[in-house]
Amino acid sequence: MPTKLYHSLGLMSGTSIDGIDAALIETNGQGHVRPLGFLGRPYPAAFREKLRRHLGNSRGAADPDIAVFERELTELHAEIALELLRKLGQRADLIGFHGQTLYHRPEERLTVQIGDGALLAKLTGLNVVNDFRSADVRAGGNGAPLVPLYHRALAAKLPKPTLILNIGGVSNVTWIGEESDDEILAFDVGPGNALIDDWVLRHTGQPYDKDGLLAASGIVDAAEVDKTLAMEFFHRPAPKSLDRDEFCKHISEHLNPADGAATLTMITARAVAAALSFVPLRPNVIYVAGGGRHNVTLMRWINYACNQAAKIPSPPSWGERGFAHIDIRPVDDLGWSGDGLEAEAFAWLAVRSVLGLPLSLPTTTGVSRPITGGKLHNP
Repeated sequence: MPTKLYHSLGLMSGTSIDGIDAALIETNGQGHVRPLGFLGRPYPAAFREKLRRHLGNSRGAADPDIAVFERELTELHAEIALELLRKLGQRADLIGFHGQTLYHRPEERLTVQIGDGALLAKLTGLNVVNDFRSADVRAGGNGAPLVPLYHRALAAKLPKPTLILNIGGVSNVTWIGEESDDEILAFDVGPGNALIDDWVLRHTGQPYDKDGLLAASGIVDAAEVDKTLAMEFFHRPAPKSLDRDEFCKHISEHLNPADGAATLTMITARAVAAALSFVPLRPNVIYVAGGGRHNVTLMRWINYACNQAAKIPSPPSWGERGFAHIDIRPVDDLGWSGDGLEAEAFAWLAVRSVLGLPLSLPTTTGVSRPITGGKLHNP
């Protein structure tokens, strides 16, 4: 096991397109992880609108308009990285820079994250690792999710099976049986906050449904939910991944704002419940990370949907070990950072990249073999 300990700073701007998270950890890139601090900053409103216009652009920085925007995005990341280090009075050995995803179509062998790693290294004076997903996609993987191996490192002492649900713009799960590579399974399960946030912004002008209050006041259109859950993606074997806008064209606009929010929230909840059919053994607790755990209505409906699914007789492979009840809890109950977990993960993955260790496995992204990735930039 590597014994050198790194102070690594992770920067994450996810598919919720709400802002940047920065986290500093001490780690050896394997089982040793000590969080040192976290800082989150929302994107300025004008910047977020520009970003929204660029979503779906498959050319990335090859587009001159994107290249200008990429510099602005990188400068924002540099500011928060340096601010966190000043706040903590700490140094960093390197930065893991996820960048901002604009386009993710692994079936096309294409994933596009913008963010200039060389510029970030120059602006911060620190070594930077970025472009974490491309090697996986080139090797036949989905390029996502990449956080599962970090989940496994954190969950080493938890009872098994363990299930971690992350609700960002897209929802994904990590199922952990034991420590071996064939006892972990990860995949995107469906929409997370993205569809709900986009609906609420479009119909109310608010950036998101605070506490799920709008959804709680609406009526779920059961036919819309069933139509969406009948789509091929939800029946495709895991591992699998999807773009944040995968379902946009399938969402009906005939509903009023509250009913639309309720329907999209139930779609997100039902998608999580549907994922239980793909895991080898049901957990008795699902731990939830990401911004979606703040949505009280969504958390309550995930609880309801998962426990309805748990009443369905277990497949024979589950034998007598299936559970009759599933608790839904925030990862904060474990002492983890529910908001900073993904930023921490990319700090951890940056160390693994430098060490040449795998970032993904056949059971986490569908890649043909365990594979490393990332590109290192020196200041």
